Amino acid sequence: MEQRISLVTLGVSDLARAKAFYAALGWRGTEVEETVFHQAGGLALVLWDRGKLAADCGLPEAPAPAPAGFGGIALAQNVRTDAEVDAVLDAAARAGGRVTRTAAVNAIGFYSGVFTDPDGHAWEIAHNPGFTLADDGSLILPDLETG
Repeated sequence: MEQRISLVTLGVSDLARAKAFYAALGWRGTEVEETVFHQAGGLALVLWDRGKLAADCGLPEAPAPAPAGFGGIALAQNVRTDAEVDAVLDAAARAGGRVTRTAAVNAIGFYSGVFTDPDGHAWEIAHNPGFTLADDGSLILPDLETG
C-alpha cells in the first residue's frame, strides 16, 4: 500500500449546515449528489451524510458524538504565522464552531488551538516553524529521526 491519503470524508448530520460552515471559513466546495467535495492541497475533504457514510463503509451507524465529546480523530491545518492561528479560530467561532482549546504555545513548543465544527469534528490549527509549508500549502516533514 502506498503511503498516501486521497480523501478525508466527514460524516455530517446536516449537509447544508456543514457546507455553510466550511464556506464561512473560506472553503470552496462543489456539491454533487448530496456530497460536497473540497480540494485541499493534494487531497480532498468530503462532507457526506453520516448515515450514508456508515452504510457505504458497511458499518452500523453509531449515535452521533455529543458536541462536547471526542469522535476519535483530529484533523490539523498548519498555517504560516501565530496570527493566522488566531484568525482561523476566530473565523470558526463566528461561523458556528466551538473553540475547545484557545491558542497558546503547547507542551511541544509551538503555537496552536483547536475548534470543532458543528458536527463535533476536531480541527487543530497550528503554527509550527519546524514543519515547512511549501508555496502550495503542502506540509513537508523535517527529518524526525535526528534529534
